[in-house]
Amino acid sequence: MVDSDFLTVFKGLKPFLGSSMKNDAKNINKWLITITVMLPTIMEIVDTSVANVALPHMQGSLNAGTDEITWVLTSYLVSNAVVLPMTGWLARMFGRKRFLITCIILFTLSSLLCGAAPTLATLIFFRILQGAAGGALIPTSQAIMMETFPPYQQGMAMAIFGVGAMFGPIIGPALGGWITDNMNWRWIFYINIPIGIVAVTMATYFIFDPPYLKRAKVAIDYWGLALLVIGLGALQVVLDKGQQDDWFNSSFILSCSVVSAVSLLMLIYVELKHPHPIVNLRLFKNVSFSAGNFIMFIVGFCLYSSIMLIPLFLQTLMGYNATMAGMVLAPGGVATLITMPFVGAIIQRYDGRKVVFCGLLIGAFSMYIMRGFTLDAAYWDFVWPRIVLGVGLAMIFVPLTTVTLATIQKEEMGNATGIFNLLRNVGGSVGIAIAATLLSRYAQFYQSNLVAQVTPYNPVAQTRLAGLKQAAMSRGLDAVTADKNAYATIYSMLRRQAAMLAYNRIFWVVGIAFLIIIPCLLLLKKPKRHAAPAGMH
Repeated sequence: MVDSDFLTVFKGLKPFLGSSMKNDAKNINKWLITITVMLPTIMEIVDTSVANVALPHMQGSLNAGTDEITWVLTSYLVSNAVVLPMTGWLARMFGRKRFLITCIILFTLSSLLCGAAPTLATLIFFRILQGAAGGALIPTSQAIMMETFPPYQQGMAMAIFGVGAMFGPIIGPALGGWITDNMNWRWIFYINIPIGIVAVTMATYFIFDPPYLKRAKVAIDYWGLALLVIGLGALQVVLDKGQQDDWFNSSFILSCSVVSAVSLLMLIYVELKHPHPIVNLRLFKNVSFSAGNFIMFIVGFCLYSSIMLIPLFLQTLMGYNATMAGMVLAPGGVATLITMPFVGAIIQRYDGRKVVFCGLLIGAFSMYIMRGFTLDAAYWDFVWPRIVLGVGLAMIFVPLTTVTLATIQKEEMGNATGIFNLLRNVGGSVGIAIAATLLSRYAQFYQSNLVAQVTPYNPVAQTRLAGLKQAAMSRGLDAVTADKNAYATIYSMLRRQAAMLAYNRIFWVVGIAFLIIIPCLLLLKKPKRHAAPAGMH
């Protein structure tokens, strides 16, 4: 007897063999659809992180300053954030299949143009196009996955999606570093071209618009579009540049903040009044959806801030190079990859809210371990809590996504996934901005406290200074130079200790953030359980 799944796959491959078939998504095997939507997802996520390690090479090649070259990252994030919440609206306007294929083509073409960019200005322009095209890929793929799998398998579907999403951050920096060192930074963009071609081909044959998602000519929400672009664009600039420009002491940051606040408030009013809004804010009337989005915002805050702090701690205080810092982060990503399929299987049988609860506790526990980092810690002292965090994140992302989106109607799934991903990204941007600010402020605070202890009345400090001075004089330095040398050494030690205490304090704050959102789980609606058809295991 030939396996029925094999026959279904064979039917899905008929277009490649020249046979005719009805344009009906039911004839396509769900695993072919999964591979089809995961390709552009991985391509987009990898491209978010692959450029980070190549910035110094771009800077030299394009003759750009340090502040200027960071716009290669910022421009991508801004355009990405703007498109995310309007994904569902765009899919309805143009048809989801056509929209997805157009985004993949535009992303691939802009990748080619980014690699060939002769100047920084053109590179930034093409990165904006790339970010705009990439912003729609993840929520569209996520919506397709949620609709392709039956309700009893949606947890596993999100686990598979999560594996692909985590694959990007793990391989991105390593791949970008290898390509930059062995080839040229332009090839970090060129590698998208073959992947894009395969993704477009598969999407053409394996993706179909569901019957309810009909293209419709509706009044274009011009005001909503303009306010969304201005509001989120200004917000992203504030978060990216705030700490560097000393926040509201900068007239530029203050102006952007006012523009963002006014635009987003006006956006809320306009979208609630418009019959066909570009962002359907009415979804937030669903308490479970609102609670899930708030939890994801805080989880994004915790995840991105901790991921930013760990390599910074290792490279600035512990003397690790970029490769070794990456080797500390990688095991945590692998732990997430391994855990996600198990979590997907668990939430098919048990309440996903309880799994999220356990994940939040594990995340908080990992931050508790990290707050104990010292300057004498070894490699595995850093790897272990990162693995714990990886397991916790797998237990949060998969069930939280499933529970939050389970109460959304299929017609609004594109809108819902766009908003859900936007709040995760904005939470991450807020987390990075706040962590960078707290790091600077706490380091100054602890440094002032420690310096106050180095006085002629502190016998410990005087003993230490005398020992350093004696060691310097034994190397042939005169008394005055040796004295200056001793004080310089003490000050350097104080700065490192102050920075370490600042990191520890921020890890503690992130751990508290994991805990304070636990009561919000009570607002999540328990998804209805759907039994698997007879004969399925």
